[in-house]
Amino acid sequence: MTPLIAFEDVAKTFTLHLRGGVRLPVVSRVSLEVRPGECVVLGGPSGAGKSSLLKMAYGNYRIDAGAIRIRDGARLVDVATAEPRQVLALRRRVVAYVSQFLRVIPRVGARAVVEEAGREGGLSPEEAECRAAALLTRLNLPERLWDLPPATFSGGEQQRVNIARGFIADKPLLLLDEPTASLDATNRAVVLELIREKQAAGAGLLGIFHDAEMREAVATRILDVTHFRDRAAA
Repeated sequence: MTPLIAFEDVAKTFTLHLRGGVRLPVVSRVSLEVRPGECVVLGGPSGAGKSSLLKMAYGNYRIDAGAIRIRDGARLVDVATAEPRQVLALRRRVVAYVSQFLRVIPRVGARAVVEEAGREGGLSPEEAECRAAALLTRLNLPERLWDLPPATFSGGEQQRVNIARGFIADKPLLLLDEPTASLDATNRAVVLELIREKQAAGAGLLGIFHDAEMREAVATRILDVTHFRDRAAA
């Protein structure tokens, strides 16, 4: 079965221009795959490059070497060399990304934020409206907040909007960067259910979970990112 996403000898270094051009290696020779139905979890300490790998997969960070191939229907697109329009097309059709922080247009209500993500992912306006309401309900966001801008919410409430936005469309690949970090036990359990539903539907997930219990509950495989760094240094 063709992977949904494959990292092939990926390397990334940041150049600190305000520090005299010092180069800071982030990851080196990372190779991994995510197949349909898998939830692959990136492990390792803070600073190991886990979030950077997700940003590379989403096209936010360019890489220095290697390839990141994402399946888009019958073809593979290398995010490392793709044109911006191709990356945007992948985001619309294939890849959903739940980041650590919610970034949305100010003054737009929470329900509208989630519905827009559904429409961009190919849902009809009616289906996007129904799914948004269902997700916000499942994630225990009070209905009285739905039409208020998320900037006025607590961190946990914002993250529930972020999760709803990432899960609303039927995209085959989900990138999850600490989606449950600011959630209570009740809502962590909801996210666990949502992940398992996506897996059962054939989606693949690549995520970061610092909560050990959650990590063990969702992971089909756990990959320690420091393994790649140590291998490169050998």
